[in-house]
Amino acid sequence: MRLNSKGQVTIPATLRAKYQLHEGDEIDVVEEGNTLRIVRAENSETHGQRLARSMRGRATTTMSTDELLGLLRDE
Repeated sequence: MRLNSKGQVTIPATLRAKYQLHEGDEIDVVEEGNTLRIVRAENSETHGQRLARSMRGRATTTMSTDELLGLLRDE
């Protein structure tokens, strides 16, 4: 990997997939002796949590929750 002029590096796609890192995830760089480690920031939202938060309150249906669940459960 190469450090760019802004001090940024690109984490290879295979490693992002392996460690389930997505755009917007918060990470920290931690110094341990002569080593730098990239770790997921504590208390940061997951990709799913950010997605759910962005969708909250956006429904456009007039159906009740029970009606929607009935459709999903094929009752």
